[in-house]
Amino acid sequence: MDGIKNVSPYASGRLLDIGCGTKPYEPFLKVESYEGLEIESSNNLHQTKHDSLYDGQNLPFASDSFDTIISTQVLEHSFNPDKLLSEIQRVLKPHSYLILTVPFIWDEHEQPYDYARYTSFGIIHLLEKNNLEVIIHEKLCTGIPCLVQILNVYIYKIILSKLKIPKIFHKFIYLTLNIIGFGAQHLIPKSDDMYLDNLVVAKKITPPQSN
Repeated sequence: MDGIKNVSPYASGRLLDIGCGTKPYEPFLKVESYEGLEIESSNNLHQTKHDSLYDGQNLPFASDSFDTIISTQVLEHSFNPDKLLSEIQRVLKPHSYLILTVPFIWDEHEQPYDYARYTSFGIIHLLEKNNLEVIIHEKLCTGIPCLVQILNVYIYKIILSKLKIPKIFHKFIYLTLNIIGFGAQHLIPKSDDMYLDNLVVAKKITPPQSN
């Protein structure tokens, strides 16, 4: 959430949230209109606040329609990311912005619609190939905090979700691990090569016309 808040100045005008879910970022992005789009194959479609649906091929909008597009933790669920990014590039207005997050380290989720993980080099290459110029790239949750978060998820999915343990103890376990992680990150050298997510702001560029 903090990563999106930090790049909120790039959001303006008519905004499209691809994979909007319950639109958790809407309160933090001051725009003229906020539209939500969900994937037709979403497992939890009935729980979302979508305004329109994506069939996996073509976004249901005219070219140059949006001033901003935001998409968080969605691209890994696209079996053809080039197609989705080319559609994003099409419906963005010239020189407008895409705000994107994608995971680098995370467990499989929303099975079976989980297809990819992206290094910083991979996501930048993919965006630039689709005429989206990367102007900001950040690695979120690096080093020890990344390991602690993965451990939290592992403990929940493998242990806590299968045992009848009161939720108050869940919070105690997570708090204990987070405190240990907070202390460890000040003792162990930091590594930016171990991180959870990529946060990217990319600008639509118009490819030169061929003669």
